Amino acid sequence: MIVYPLWHVGHQNEAGNNHSTVHVDEGGVFVDEHDGDDVKLLGIYSTRERAEECMKRAQLLPGFRDEPECFILDGYELDEDTWTKPRRRRTLVARPRRSSP
Repeated sequence: MIVYPLWHVGHQNEAGNNHSTVHVDEGGVFVDEHDGDDVKLLGIYSTRERAEECMKRAQLLPGFRDEPECFILDGYELDEDTWTKPRRRRTLVARPRRSSP
């Protein structure tokens, strides 16, 4: 069975140029809890459609509507490990944003 956790990131980080807040980068929604980003789990749903319905409702609420592009929705197989190999903890480092030519 696949389940769908729905997350929202309220951004407070200073990871951008001149310590600006980064919301979305080339990898998707940017998250750095060590730099103040507030990650909230809105719920875990049995279908993607139900999670998307929750997202639509949340986008109308204060705090969520200010950052409507900052939801994270992925499917996960129930009772299956997602971390199968040991990983070293890494400190997130702000990457300079590339200027478009």
